[in-house]
Amino acid sequence: MRRLGRLDRWAFDGVAAAYLPGLEYVLPRLSRFADNGVLWFTSAGMMGLAGGARLRRAALRGSIAIAVASPAVNLVGKQAFRRRRPVVDLVPPIRIRWKLPTSHAFPSGHSASAAAFAAGVAMEAPRPVAAPVVATAAAVAFSRVYTGAHYPGDVLAGVGIGVLAALGTRTVWPAHPPAAKVTPAEDTVTGRDLGELVTEDGRGVVAVVNRAAGGGDTAVRGAAAIVPSRADYALEVLRRELPAAEVVTFTAGDDLDKVFGEAAGRASVLAAVGGDGTVNTAARAALQHDVPLLVVPGGTFDHFARALGLASATEAVSAYRGGRLGRVDVSYIAPEAARRGREEEHIFLNTAGFGAYTELLEIRERLERRIGKWPALAVAAVRTLRHSEPVNLVVDGRERRVWLAFVGNCRYGARGATPNWRARLDDGWLDVRTVSTGRRIPRIRAVAAVLAGHLHIIPGYRAWKATGLEMASPAGGLVIARDGELTSLPGRLRFGKHAGALTVFCPDAALG
Repeated sequence: MRRLGRLDRWAFDGVAAAYLPGLEYVLPRLSRFADNGVLWFTSAGMMGLAGGARLRRAALRGSIAIAVASPAVNLVGKQAFRRRRPVVDLVPPIRIRWKLPTSHAFPSGHSASAAAFAAGVAMEAPRPVAAPVVATAAAVAFSRVYTGAHYPGDVLAGVGIGVLAALGTRTVWPAHPPAAKVTPAEDTVTGRDLGELVTEDGRGVVAVVNRAAGGGDTAVRGAAAIVPSRADYALEVLRRELPAAEVVTFTAGDDLDKVFGEAAGRASVLAAVGGDGTVNTAARAALQHDVPLLVVPGGTFDHFARALGLASATEAVSAYRGGRLGRVDVSYIAPEAARRGREEEHIFLNTAGFGAYTELLEIRERLERRIGKWPALAVAAVRTLRHSEPVNLVVDGRERRVWLAFVGNCRYGARGATPNWRARLDDGWLDVRTVSTGRRIPRIRAVAAVLAGHLHIIPGYRAWKATGLEMASPAGGLVIARDGELTSLPGRLRFGKHAGALTVFCPDAALG
């Protein structure tokens, strides 16, 4: 320990004696701005306002990591070791522009917060965002030695605690992969070489656009301006980047199945611009006509597009031009009588649910445009759990009183009421989750479980994987939510999979 202490002081003296032109003014100010996490919480706020699910997750994970690391350092570490601050005789006065801290030195709180935030962001954010955050955190950590506030050992210990705090967030909130993995498609699709499907100007692409998706053409209250939807923005990108592509737009009054069917019949590549419901219909047409599907995010949530790693229309165009194709599973629900052919199958690419799950979605969809996604989910959860009653079902031959049920296309990595990420889109499994209950539902606990995303704390929660599922409702038909769209189906149903049935364009990160 004495040898380490001497090495630590020697390293501190070397940094104190160093002169780095241009940084004499920058690093002290950066160090000061990082006081009390101001730099990091400001960055988190900017990332949240910038939009995008990945940036919001990154900002939240980084902030949570700071909330864990800061008390560990300041309330536990510093009090346990009580190391004195360095003597700053060798540090030029220009670097010590503010009063040096009087708290104990080991470990460094600034370094812990910087490392915690940077590591949390790096787990979720794309590299162009994560890299500057990591570089800034490294500069803050170095500044603590450069300004004479800490020994290098204090900083290294703080960095270690911060990284561990960020990693610890994964125990209760697993990090999302940037893209779910898919199986690469063969060298030919529908009898054509992959290169023949891709053209520089988009010739052969037929894009069907749901302009009502992603917010629609909603007038701004008190102004004459019109707010363009995400689909409108995606349409602008397609027309600019793929000018030879045929564009078909439709509104709520059109027959969506007919529009997509006709488009797929004359397309080399079928593109769908809209939300998950639009993509669901497009996938059905692509399967029927055996053409690859280009998913262009333009809806409110875009769960399937995000699972593929496509967060914007620009990324979708990049995936098309790169000619990167993969095969994904398609799950389906069919009446038990329809055991031959696919005509009666109702497919889903993300999830299917019923019971309180369906009621929850209905209420949330009515409210989310007015008050936002998460407040709408909270209100919907309370209203649903106050009034929802279990449904008597026979699941794989066993009688159950099911209060909530969820079936996912491939296994999901979260435990909540609406899980939203997957590691693979071609694993061949159905992810089945149910909450079976007696006559009374533990409603307060159920509300907390839905909002916290941990259904397993409710009595009667069960989760398993399957390749098929038989279900019957003695009372008659069921209302099923497929990819966010409500469908009324007969009382006897079977769930199944078509493994690797759908060919889609995807980024490099998804192939593997």
